[in-house]
Amino acid sequence: MIANLLKAIFGTKNEREVKRIQKIVVKINALSDEYSSLSDEELKGKTAIFKERLQNGETLDDILVEAFATVREASSRVLGLRHYDVQLIGGIVLHEGKITEMKTGEGKTLVATAPVYLNALSGRGVHVITVNDYLATRDREMMGRVYSFLGLTSGVIVNGMYGKDRRAAYQCDITYGTNSEFGFDYLRDNMVASVGEKVQRELNYCIVDEVDSILIDEARTPLIISGASSDAIKWYQVAYQVVSLLNRSYETEKIKNIKEKKEMNIPDEKWGDYEVDEKAKNIVLTEKGVSKVEKLLKLDNLYSPENVEITHYINQALKAKELFKRDRDYLVRDTGEVVIIDEFTGRAMEGRRYSDGLHQAIEAKEAVRIAGENQTLATITLQNYFRMYQKLSGMTGTAETEATEFVHTYGLEVVVIPTNEPVIRKDHSDLVYKTKEEKLEAIIDKIEELYKKGQPVLVGTVSIQSSEELSDLIKKKGIPHNVLNAKYHAQEAEIVAQAGRKGSVTIATNMAGRGTDIMLGGNPEFLAIHEAGSREAENYSEILSKYVKQCEEERKEVLALGGLYILGTERHESRRIDNQLRGRSGRQGDPGESQFFLSLEDDLMRLFGSDRVKAVMEKLGLPHGEPITHKMINKAIENAQTKIESRNFGIRKNLLEFDDVMNKQRTAIYASRNEALVKEDLKSNILSMLHDIIYTKTFQHLVGEVKEDWDIQGLAKYLAERFDYIIEDEKEYMSMNVEDYAALLYDRLSAVYEEKENRMGSEIMRKIEKYILFEVVDARWREHLKALDGLREGIYLRAYGQKNPVTEYKLVSSEIYEKMLETIQEEITSFLFKIVIKTEENEKIEEETPKKAEKIQFIPKNQQELTPEDECPCGSGKKYKNCCGRIKK
Repeated sequence: MIANLLKAIFGTKNEREVKRIQKIVVKINALSDEYSSLSDEELKGKTAIFKERLQNGETLDDILVEAFATVREASSRVLGLRHYDVQLIGGIVLHEGKITEMKTGEGKTLVATAPVYLNALSGRGVHVITVNDYLATRDREMMGRVYSFLGLTSGVIVNGMYGKDRRAAYQCDITYGTNSEFGFDYLRDNMVASVGEKVQRELNYCIVDEVDSILIDEARTPLIISGASSDAIKWYQVAYQVVSLLNRSYETEKIKNIKEKKEMNIPDEKWGDYEVDEKAKNIVLTEKGVSKVEKLLKLDNLYSPENVEITHYINQALKAKELFKRDRDYLVRDTGEVVIIDEFTGRAMEGRRYSDGLHQAIEAKEAVRIAGENQTLATITLQNYFRMYQKLSGMTGTAETEATEFVHTYGLEVVVIPTNEPVIRKDHSDLVYKTKEEKLEAIIDKIEELYKKGQPVLVGTVSIQSSEELSDLIKKKGIPHNVLNAKYHAQEAEIVAQAGRKGSVTIATNMAGRGTDIMLGGNPEFLAIHEAGSREAENYSEILSKYVKQCEEERKEVLALGGLYILGTERHESRRIDNQLRGRSGRQGDPGESQFFLSLEDDLMRLFGSDRVKAVMEKLGLPHGEPITHKMINKAIENAQTKIESRNFGIRKNLLEFDDVMNKQRTAIYASRNEALVKEDLKSNILSMLHDIIYTKTFQHLVGEVKEDWDIQGLAKYLAERFDYIIEDEKEYMSMNVEDYAALLYDRLSAVYEEKENRMGSEIMRKIEKYILFEVVDARWREHLKALDGLREGIYLRAYGQKNPVTEYKLVSSEIYEKMLETIQEEITSFLFKIVIKTEENEKIEEETPKKAEKIQFIPKNQQELTPEDECPCGSGKKYKNCCGRIKK
């Protein structure tokens, strides 16, 4: 009660935030007349003035009001678009490093120009992230005209762009591109062998468009650069052949809802071969299934240690068979390539592959070419990539439902910006039908009704398969329509731009043209480009004028019919996706309608709460084709969605907890690598590694109070094998303490290294040092990533021992990491001591220099009687002369 009273007096936190920013907007508006009276040259000159003020110690906040006023006036002159006050509020929120939530149609692309310009004045670069290459290119072309007018450069990063073009785009003041392009460039930059190969500069300021899609939906799939590893193609094919002969235990799953299977007293052989838990996305072989697999593969025990990989292939094949559906979870290109479909956006995720052999299992299922199993070369989660920016912000139409996750994961506050015009769209209650068949009949009837009336309709579906099924049914009715899904992504903007024309019917998956406004009456610019061929055509302006007039007349007709009708064919797991679909209608105060048509057979209803609804429908005894509309149903659906959102947040949080451990290690490795990359001379680094290794190994071998018990032979063997260094005097260490002896060995090995450098030449030595360092670091880091993958797979078993898997992962991965660092030092120094550049001069020197192995050494115990050809007693399996026999009397 008190909280509500305080809210009524002071407003919500969001309202107070908006009021604070409105005061800044008043100051920007006060400059309107002054700035509109400036000549183009005077307006352009503002950029140089702002940069000078920043160099003289002023901050970006100090020049914000004037910079925003400059962009607003420049945009008005160049694009004919003048920022609304709410757009300026959104821009200030972005500059402050927060998320601005603005409804669809509020012009977020224009909102970004002011904070982008302001932050680009620092000269440190601004990145603008969009959801696809088309939008990145489009936004850069359009908004780039404003930046260019004001004297700033802009570039775009798209798939297929390489080398100097990519580098040039990053050198611009403002760079547009997709999250994948920026993330993969970061990983590739940390794999290069020279500074000149890098393309990115510092990660300064970033604005993420459709921030919920990129930082929430796509954050469950990390970015991975991989290379060919072991070839297990045959096993994927065999595994799928086996699982295709297995039968799913449907009956078991039904009975489990009533009684436990063990209480039924029915023998296991009556059931199928495996059980599927769709909620948990898990599959378990029954005893009958295990026996069947063992028989087919001629195995004694499927779960014996030597068959662990075969079990893995079978499990992945089962997942591919039951849990991953074509045209819902992935699509198959004509080329035979299996491409993942983002479950939230409906877009094809080019370049991404399911990990852990799942992608290969799907390829086997679809009988297309199976790509070799890959080894991870570099990886990062989107969360950890974007958290590296000095300042991060984002904009979307739907962020409020995920506000907690944005704060928890990214430290980003969400500010909801009021609309420029009130939203008058009518959001009708859901209609729920008993069967999918009844639902589809009702949907077709509704589409036919709207088409005859002339009211445009956008039909939202959850998968490619359902969009194409619906398209086939509409074709039978003779209704012309467009289909937008991941298969037709190239035509996305064009299809969506015309979805508001009179009588248009558009079927779309969740991609639904984010970033492209649906203009009632049609988009004159797209129509003009389609007829003229391009904006540069001679008659483009004339054609554009014709379509502007035509679309305006058509717009009036569509408004009179009630605006754009949104028809949802299923509820999505996330409320946010449903809100996005609704938000396609009712932009800038336009009328519109939205309604969802559901059935008890829909995945969401079937898995999360159809029992209560079904009971109500049966009680009411509704006839065929009669829907039910009730607040209780809407509440049940919302509760189910909230549960799923919470579960998905948990999955992303868990992914991040594990990646945070790796991130500290990755940051340290990349920092060391980059330091080495920019240094011309790594000699001091190499000698420092040598120092650490010599001291570590000396202290490991010379342990104890009695010197006679020290393992001098083990140390001698190590130095001989690793550094081709032979200990001259077996008694020398007796007169020293361990530290002094380690210092002596280090000095002597340093002298050997100096001698080697003198022979090979300093210039060659520096190049070799750099080459060896990067080769070893990269190879060991790849192995480390593989080890961590394996560790993560098995770490959950420790929960059975009442141990926290994340804590255990931190402890074990830290041990593995420390061991890797020691191995890196050891291998780099060892390689450098052993490497030989074959030149005539070197060969002559080698011929004249007596081999060190021939010098007098101590006699290893119990080895005096061995001949050079005998097997070495140390257990290496080598001949004595090639092993310990190198240390001889």
